[in-house]
Amino acid sequence: MKIGDLAQRTGMAASAIRFYESSGLLPPAKRGANGYRQYDDETLQRLLVIQIAQRLGFSLETLRRLAGHQGREMPHDLVMQSLQERLAEIDAMQKTLASQRQETETLMQQLQAQWQQGRCLELGAGAPMAMQAG
Repeated sequence: MKIGDLAQRTGMAASAIRFYESSGLLPPAKRGANGYRQYDDETLQRLLVIQIAQRLGFSLETLRRLAGHQGREMPHDLVMQSLQERLAEIDAMQKTLASQRQETETLMQQLQAQWQQGRCLELGAGAPMAMQAG
């Protein structure tokens, strides 16, 4: 299939497909007699895997590491390891976000309390928040 057909079947722009090819995420396309790129169903499947991986937040570097197994099935242990690493990253992000949420809620409460008293919140660099009349 030509790049336009592949783009339509995946919902990707042709430029994205060319980028994935040039960056090593896809094997080089075969060329027809007219010089047009010709893609097979294996390339379609790889692009669908790339879409899923990107939706899950995998980095291009991780995708390159997995794509290094072109022409053969990706090793199951490497896929599972990558998924476990991504879950660990997600857990760390959730912990950070939960902390940021708590800090934001606390700040909102402090601001509301101070504003109700007609005071402003003064923030000092590297120091705890200090309340000062404004």
